[in-house]
Amino acid sequence: MVFYRVGTSFKGDEEMATKNIPQEVKKFEIESYKRPKNLKELRKTHVPFSGSPLKHPYDPEKVILIPDPYSLSPFYYEFNSDDIAYVEKLPSIVNLDGENITMARFWVKKMSVGMVCTPFLVEETKE
Repeated sequence: MVFYRVGTSFKGDEEMATKNIPQEVKKFEIESYKRPKNLKELRKTHVPFSGSPLKHPYDPEKVILIPDPYSLSPFYYEFNSDDIAYVEKLPSIVNLDGENITMARFWVKKMSVGMVCTPFLVEETKE
């Protein structure tokens, strides 16, 4: 099992920080991190979340995790980078077009604030 730490240096941070409009979210790089000495302690103080990690579109202090990137009804988690103790690399998944999607498990500190975001199309319902 390999553990990783979320990196904070991303290409284009300055450019993305100046824009407040929706745009394509880039994948971020994760750095190697030593395996925790006590996994039982990690489980007591952190909760695991699995999915495809992405760089936040405008806040370099946050990261996004998409649990099922190929779902027809996508949702994602948003966490502060400081609340993530470890990122464990998981096997990548491949779509029908042969594109690889990086998967990871975030170990998030208990009692920290995260967000679950569910996009939806705004329209009037007809009766």
